[in-house]
Amino acid sequence: MSVVGPHPHTVAHNEQYRKLIKGYMLRHKVKPGITGCAQVNGLRGETETLDKMRAHVQYDIDTMCNWSLLFDLTIIAKTLVVVWRDQNAY
Repeated sequence: MSVVGPHPHTVAHNEQYRKLIKGYMLRHKVKPGITGCAQVNGLRGETETLDKMRAHVQYDIDTMCNWSLLFDLTIIAKTLVVVWRDQNAY
């Protein structure tokens, strides 16, 4: 596991969403992370709708395609801000 990367989903979610979201399985090409771009942009916790999961996956793919050390450091900094400011952060 890395610090920044896509959050792992359950096997059931993988089976469900790989059929519904184009590129869903691409997120498995990198190590899962503790935090990620989707999390710092409000997509934390359970993803209730297909649109939210599509957005989550798009953040993961964008992060993979645009990876840089600076981008990872930015996500880590944003994570600290979200945790510090948001009482409901987990």
